[in-house]
Amino acid sequence: MLNGRNILLCVTGGIASYKAAALASKLVQAGAEVQVAMTKSAERFVGKATFAALTRKAVYDDVFIEHDASKIAHIDLADEADLIVVAPATANTIAKLASGIADDFITTTILAATCPIVVCPAMNVNMLDHPATKRNIEQLKQDGVKIIAPGIGNLACGWVGKGRLPEPEELVLTIEGLFADKLLSGRNVLVSAGPTIERIDPVRYMTNDSSGKMGIALAEAARDLGADVTLVHGPVSIPLPSGVTAVAVESGEEMLQAILKRYANQDIVVKAAAVADYRPKVRYEQKQKKINGALEIELEETTDILKTLGEAKTNQILVGFAAETEQLETHSLAKLAKKKADFIVANDVSDMSIGFGSDQNAVTVFGQDGFSRDFPAQDKTKLARELMTLFAEALR
Repeated sequence: MLNGRNILLCVTGGIASYKAAALASKLVQAGAEVQVAMTKSAERFVGKATFAALTRKAVYDDVFIEHDASKIAHIDLADEADLIVVAPATANTIAKLASGIADDFITTTILAATCPIVVCPAMNVNMLDHPATKRNIEQLKQDGVKIIAPGIGNLACGWVGKGRLPEPEELVLTIEGLFADKLLSGRNVLVSAGPTIERIDPVRYMTNDSSGKMGIALAEAARDLGADVTLVHGPVSIPLPSGVTAVAVESGEEMLQAILKRYANQDIVVKAAAVADYRPKVRYEQKQKKINGALEIELEETTDILKTLGEAKTNQILVGFAAETEQLETHSLAKLAKKKADFIVANDVSDMSIGFGSDQNAVTVFGQDGFSRDFPAQDKTKLARELMTLFAEALR
């Protein structure tokens, strides 16, 4: 997807600049023509020579220095770029871009650009959560800039929280997605993701280990294929994707009603959420105190969302997930028939390397008329793109 694409990589002055070097290398390996621009602050972390060696191109860092007297560099680069990626993007640069300030090579070039722009914030969690930074990021979104949500983990400042620049491999997958064929342009796609929780009392509940990573990756893939995406999600701790309509729910019943409300207008519905099969028959309004001896909680079945959707299906492509620990094919085929779905995506959650919370997954997709296709273990972002392409082709 990136072969021959002109990508301008803009590197600003954060410790995550070292990841930008790996990103430049991987983009070149993917066939892209990569040009790098840097702020003077970025050069305090990684030198120009590093990027020049990786891209085999001159690195730009001064708007007043022209490498070719016949061209105005910042205008020429802005005109030639198929995509501009700012990674890492500091709070300072984000503020400048949001305000239209052009006082260095990067901001001047971006102000002259008409191609898509991707900004990857990376900074201390408190800086990221500051009202000014939030306001500036929201302004960039309104201006049509794609924001890649930062990851959560150990930060260079010693804090633990949101603010990490995603790994270069993840960024390349996201960038590839921007150039993907828009198979779902003009289509509506609804994806459910994450766990549900069923409350016992105000402080206790039943839930499961779903992280929502697979469902969120599917929503991103549908967005990248041009769809108008609705993401109905249970409680998740990972960042939600930009460019989709996110609907937060808690219980299975809330998820059912949120989906039914939008179901008639959808072209594809992917039920990737791990919905509780049972809930407490009685929900206490007050916290229940500890008692002597065993505690018994009577459970009742929740509404089967996938079955309900299958019975109400008209022209939608309906996809369900089967998280199994044994007899994968037998259980999946039974679910396919019982729920009247078009596809069942089955995975073995007993394998911790591809189970709940993992960044990778391996699945087998079962469909009508004996359809079956294996997808080997791979990053969930890549797998989601392959799955959504399969569903899009079925819709066509």
